[in-house]
Amino acid sequence: MIRLAVVMLGDRGAAEDVVQDAFSGLYRRWNHLADNSNALSYVRSAILNRCRSELRRRIRAEQRAARQAAPPDAASAEAMALISAEHDAVLRALRSLPPRQREALVLRFYLDLPETEIAATMGITPGTVKSTTSRGLSALAQLLREDAQ
Repeated sequence: MIRLAVVMLGDRGAAEDVVQDAFSGLYRRWNHLADNSNALSYVRSAILNRCRSELRRRIRAEQRAARQAAPPDAASAEAMALISAEHDAVLRALRSLPPRQREALVLRFYLDLPETEIAATMGITPGTVKSTTSRGLSALAQLLREDAQ
């Protein structure tokens, strides 16, 4: 099991921690296992899940360090004003859409939800989410074109 974790993580110390956590989890859940012969599968899955979590944690730490090391962008006041004006225009256009289209676009592009979650949230089918999102994007583009003229 440690070899599995070492291959996944490339670090023996972290691998040992992951395996120890997986076995501790198995020990805590032992009475809840329907079939004790599944213990090996349980531990193996737990190790892989913990390795994935550790790798995600490492990526986030690297990204955080890169953001802190990078100098902040010094955008000009004119550029910031243009960005702000464009942002306001998009928000105005978005607010003028029918509620269903507005909700679909916000859930899709602001919250970055998949179509199935949007459908469940709005109480519609995934196909309706697709068509509503498509119509909303078309209407939004048209409104922004009209606003630019």
